[in-house]
Amino acid sequence: MQEKVYEQSGVAMTCRSFDEYERMFALTGELLREGPVLDVAGGASSFVAEACSRGVAAQAADPLYAMEPEDIRSRGRREIESSTAKLEKLKHVYDWSYYGSLDNHRSIREQSLERFAGHYSQTQGTSVYTAAALPKLPFADESFSLVLCSHFLFLYSEQFDYAFHLEAVRELLRVCRQGGAVMVYPLYSLNQQRYASLDRLISDVEQDGVKAHLSLSGLAFIPGSTERLTLRK
Repeated sequence: MQEKVYEQSGVAMTCRSFDEYERMFALTGELLREGPVLDVAGGASSFVAEACSRGVAAQAADPLYAMEPEDIRSRGRREIESSTAKLEKLKHVYDWSYYGSLDNHRSIREQSLERFAGHYSQTQGTSVYTAAALPKLPFADESFSLVLCSHFLFLYSEQFDYAFHLEAVRELLRVCRQGGAVMVYPLYSLNQQRYASLDRLISDVEQDGVKAHLSLSGLAFIPGSTERLTLRK
């Protein structure tokens, strides 16, 4: 019998590329230049490094940023090794139309990790990378025009309950400016199921005066995971 579920204990370190972010969230240069942009639970992804190199005012928040650069790099390499081994057993489950192969998937992770680590080292002591964890962020109200959260909320729905998700989403909205946007992807959990309380969460934040809608994402890897959530104040 073939395995179907990606086994994960705790929250994995994400190492995703700028191009993946563009596809996940349908990002345009105009949207990014409105800035500043916040990547929450960004891990060792290279989105902020690449965005900054393009003149975008971008920051990231993750509890990992309490660690030293080489410690994050070492942990990232172990995470990539582990995730690749898991995916090898589950190649029949996922949609490889973007990555093409497991080897290419791994290569993107490794390149993203190295790009992140170099930028993280160069910007230590600045506000670019802030050690912080949802559901509380150390930023003032309405600090960012665009707030992104990739591969954390909803993905770990078996580890974090509904109250956590609602509080976390409201916190993302708190630090987002009026007229700005909060985007979350994917809407599926590690067991390839759509987040069961998504409609309830949307209803709750809409009662706060937030406009919510689902839009197509250009990076379907988890089967069926073709949508992202966008929230506007």
